[in-house]
Amino acid sequence: MKLVVTGTRGIPNIMGGVETHCEELFSRIASRGFDVTVIRRSNYIHDRLEMWKGVKLITLPSPKKKSFEAIIHTFRAIKKAKKLGADILHIHAIGPALLTPYAKLLGMRVVFTHHGPDYDRDKWSGIAKIILRLGERMGCLFADEVIVISDVIKKVIAQKYGRIKNVHLIYNGVSRPELCDYPEYFSSLGIEKKRYILAMCRFVPEKNLHHLVEAYVKLRGKGKDLGVKLVLAGDSDFEDAYSIKLKEMARKNGVVLTGFIKGRKLHSLLTNCSCFCLPSSHEGLPIALLEAMSYGVRVLVSDIPANLEISLPKENYFHCGNVEELSEKLIGVISRPLKSVDYDMSKYNWEEIADEVVAIYRKYEG
Repeated sequence: MKLVVTGTRGIPNIMGGVETHCEELFSRIASRGFDVTVIRRSNYIHDRLEMWKGVKLITLPSPKKKSFEAIIHTFRAIKKAKKLGADILHIHAIGPALLTPYAKLLGMRVVFTHHGPDYDRDKWSGIAKIILRLGERMGCLFADEVIVISDVIKKVIAQKYGRIKNVHLIYNGVSRPELCDYPEYFSSLGIEKKRYILAMCRFVPEKNLHHLVEAYVKLRGKGKDLGVKLVLAGDSDFEDAYSIKLKEMARKNGVVLTGFIKGRKLHSLLTNCSCFCLPSSHEGLPIALLEAMSYGVRVLVSDIPANLEISLPKENYFHCGNVEELSEKLIGVISRPLKSVDYDMSKYNWEEIADEVVAIYRKYEG
């Protein structure tokens, strides 16, 4: 069965939740005997790969203007998928899903994965939010199968569009933790094991990293930092006013910036942090949080629906946007003796997730 994937910026090693999801999922689906092609956006690609872990990679031009990027690229990707003779087109995210009716007009079977209501993100203009809402509608009304990554999203699309048939709740997954140390890297960052708070994500407004920096400044001002540093692992896709301001604010207040990292560097930071924090105002089902939990790390997250669905103890949440509460909770966490937490991660197994997605595809065999 020939499968073509669009809606992601690309794989491998591209920053973002949808990108991590596709990287983990489609390498596993390819290993199950499927002919998988992922169509990538040119302005995020810095390699010349044509194949990765059994997944074919095709890079198509995409406009640099963010408001048009996803839709124009998806239009090109659908045309390419038709030319390739795809049995199934798998569209990720609500922006690209705007073109679901076009794919259906071309006679294609469409699976749509809803990764969250992107129109809630702070970065989008009013017009962009209207387009994203329309994309959600088109995906939910016209796709043959809809995958949602959280129960919150499942309830939303049932209420808004009456979509209950062929809707599948399949959570994001997380890989087995790769526990490790990296003394030379820690030395270069100027940090010590178990003596830092970690956040890892893209530097975009809805992640609220500026609130985390403000909370860290407050606890230092109270003399309650106990020598613990704050490490921000990540970066922006392209420099903009927000990312520039965030980095200036971080450097001014002694926050450690690692840039975009993967592999041993990231694994060592997850292995040895005192606490992981995710202060976002918007998420689908945050893979970064699941990764931190897989390492048994203490976590502190905003009380948005996506985070609440993970059902952490009450003390692990703070009111989204409340910097004073976040600061006090950080003080509480870092002042307590360090201990590993045994979370139930059984719902987030990538192998089982891949099997569930494959079962959807197999409905259209023959």
